[in-house]
Amino acid sequence: MIEEVRSPSRPPSRHFQHRLQFVVHDSLQSDPLQSDHCAEKLRALSEPTRLRIIDTLRSGPRSVGQISEALATEIVTVSHHLGILKNAGIVERERQGRFIIYKLRKGILEFNRRNSLDYINLGCCRLEIPK
Repeated sequence: MIEEVRSPSRPPSRHFQHRLQFVVHDSLQSDPLQSDHCAEKLRALSEPTRLRIIDTLRSGPRSVGQISEALATEIVTVSHHLGILKNAGIVERERQGRFIIYKLRKGILEFNRRNSLDYINLGCCRLEIPK
């Protein structure tokens, strides 16, 4: 946004009624939607296997082997997709003995009591998950 600002230190000169100062507000330079961040999370959700992993993790934390078994998918494939979801900040992992347990990051899964629907909350948008 461009604003006209009168200089408080000097009176207007004969040649100019007032001086103009161009100010670019931070709101133009900032990105309130955080487009890059949001696009990264949406890209992480753009693969059917990853959506199925999220659906599996809705019921609680699981190991890669448990997720693989639930999806009838190879462990290496599930592990690859979990890495992408982790990098996007959608899942977290924690070591329990010799196993790594994956769970949805706190705040990602929300439940709306009014309409009894689950949502994936990415911060920039919410995605409804069918039951």
